[in-house]
Amino acid sequence: MSKVAHYLQEHLLGEVTDSPEVRRHFAHDASILRLAPAIVVYPRNEADVRKTASFTWQLAQRGRTMPITARGGGSNTSGSALGNGILLIFTAHMNKILVLDAKKEFITVEPGATYDKIEQTLFTHGLFLPPYPASQHYATIGGGIATNAIGEKSIKYGPVKRYVDQLRVVLANGEIIETGPLTKKELNKKLGLSSFEGEIYRSLDALLEENSELIANEKQRVKAVYNAVGYNLFEVKNKKDFNLTPLFIGSQGTLGIITEATLGVVPHNPLTSMALISLGGLSDLQEALPKILELKPSICDFVNSSVIDLVLQINPNQLNGMLDNPKASIHLFIEFDFPKVSDQKKTLRRLKKIAEKYNGSIQEAHSPHDIEKLWKIRHSVTTLLTQPHGQSKAVPFAEDIAVPVDRLVDFLQRASKIYKDNDLIPAAWGHAGDGVVKMQPMLDLGQVGDRQKLFKVSELIFQTVKELDGSLSAAVGDGRIRAPYVAATYSQEFFDLVLKVKRIFDPHGILNPGVKTASLDDVKAIMRGEYDLAHHHEHLPRS
Repeated sequence: MSKVAHYLQEHLLGEVTDSPEVRRHFAHDASILRLAPAIVVYPRNEADVRKTASFTWQLAQRGRTMPITARGGGSNTSGSALGNGILLIFTAHMNKILVLDAKKEFITVEPGATYDKIEQTLFTHGLFLPPYPASQHYATIGGGIATNAIGEKSIKYGPVKRYVDQLRVVLANGEIIETGPLTKKELNKKLGLSSFEGEIYRSLDALLEENSELIANEKQRVKAVYNAVGYNLFEVKNKKDFNLTPLFIGSQGTLGIITEATLGVVPHNPLTSMALISLGGLSDLQEALPKILELKPSICDFVNSSVIDLVLQINPNQLNGMLDNPKASIHLFIEFDFPKVSDQKKTLRRLKKIAEKYNGSIQEAHSPHDIEKLWKIRHSVTTLLTQPHGQSKAVPFAEDIAVPVDRLVDFLQRASKIYKDNDLIPAAWGHAGDGVVKMQPMLDLGQVGDRQKLFKVSELIFQTVKELDGSLSAAVGDGRIRAPYVAATYSQEFFDLVLKVKRIFDPHGILNPGVKTASLDDVKAIMRGEYDLAHHHEHLPRS
């Protein structure tokens, strides 16, 4: 082992390795990038994280930068779970549920706990944490907080930031802080601290005060429901309190390393009703969607006809006899989870009238078995993610797009044209009720022409998003992948603020460097020649 690895192993309880085999394994996440770490650390507790950060801070003060990247399940597609320095793997040891108070409806967890583990525990108490991502079986809560995750239920229950009450965070120099709302008196106390924490509060408070008008104006720029680009400077300071929690949520480990989180949870109703609505054209969706949303669904997902066509090409028997109208332009998956079953049935009757008004077909499901059959159609997207199409595979780049809901159809039409003009199949899926769209073009990254096509299509998609007042990322963050295109979401003045915030929290550039500032050349330099999701096949990749 290297001298640094030997030193860390001597001082940490968790395991440390620079084995080529381990480093190769963690050189990939779910993005199209490859970046091998120098050292992999499996922290056993918060003290290990603190000691690692303190060590790298001291190295940086002597002119040697050793980056730290926190990693959960490696499900992120923006390239934020990769680093060429020390990679902290939280899933091995720091994966515990520390506290569950069913009466007060909150849970305290370590960052390596998977959503699946958390949900199964909560279900036994009649509770759940609503904004679970599609990758819930292997994605971690630390990663979800780091990207402000959303999921199929977010249309009703919102993103993860709605549920995070408090965080414990290790700062770049190894100090540990707790975040939460501070009164003016409590803030003044923080401002008076002689520690690095006090320095952060003083610098950040001044920056927010001096740029309050710019921040307020920039907030109006993105009209999509979700926006995971940059830092959330909009909710840190208000008339009532000052709270660092919104800043760490969605920061992708670039401002601090989350070691513990306390989240609110809500009652869970396992008895739901569901329907699949198949509409003939996107114009029908434009008219029907607002009326569907008035019914307050708990899920409103979609797949378009190109998804179904591709699935049937790859695996003709997978959806055999499951769709009443397989040729429909778009298919909506609608769920209602009202406490009373009678209210669910009543709402389904209203939904049926909407479908009939726009010449759509509707398939209802009330029993768990029938509901699972409908979900099989939605989850058929997995076939696109795991099965090659000739030499090409679905690659994530300009995906996880968020646009205003009333501009969803406009985006789908324009994105479809962009794909077709470049000889690509415009398969699209996502959360219709939130305006969130996922599209992963079938490309062979080993071919120069396909790599060029990837960047060309991405720029056209991102430009379209900007014109529609949307965001480059709903919930996976900007990361390395979208960092070169941030100007498509924010002004340069606001992006300069983002960089200043980064320097306040991380003056030596230790914490996940490049994730918010990568250039296009940086991205191209570490692109994979062949894309796969091998480290997730035991769970089945979901999107």
